[in-house]
Amino acid sequence: MNRKLASLLLAVVLLMPSLAGAVTDEDFKVATTQNLINLCTASAGDPRQKEAIHFCHGYLVGAFHYHTAENAGPEGKQLLCPPDPEPTRNQTIAMFLEWAKANPQYMGEPAVDSEFRFLMEKWPCKP
Repeated sequence: MNRKLASLLLAVVLLMPSLAGAVTDEDFKVATTQNLINLCTASAGDPRQKEAIHFCHGYLVGAFHYHTAENAGPEGKQLLCPPDPEPTRNQTIAMFLEWAKANPQYMGEPAVDSEFRFLMEKWPCKP
C-alpha cells in the first residue's frame, strides 16, 4: 500500500466518529428512536453536544411525566411500575440506551413508543 493511500485511510478512520456521530437538525425533530439515541449519545466533540443531551433528557422525562399525570388518580391505568426507590434519571436513561443498543429493530419507530416499550419491559405492573 502506498503512503498516500495509507494516509487517506488513516484520515477517514480518524474522522469517521465525528462525521457519523454528529447531531443533525433532523435529530432534534425526534421522528424516530434513532434520532433520540443520536441526541442522547452525542459525542463530547460535537458542537451541539450540550443541547443534544439536554434535549434527550427533557424528551424522556417529559414523556414520563405526561404518562404519570395522565394516568393519576383512581381511574388511572399505570403502564409501568418502577421500583421503590426509583433509579435516578441518569441511571434510567443509561438503562434505556443499553436496551436500545440491544434492540436495533426499534430504531425506526417513534421515540416515545420505544421509551415506553423499554419502561414496560423493565418495570411491568403486577396484576
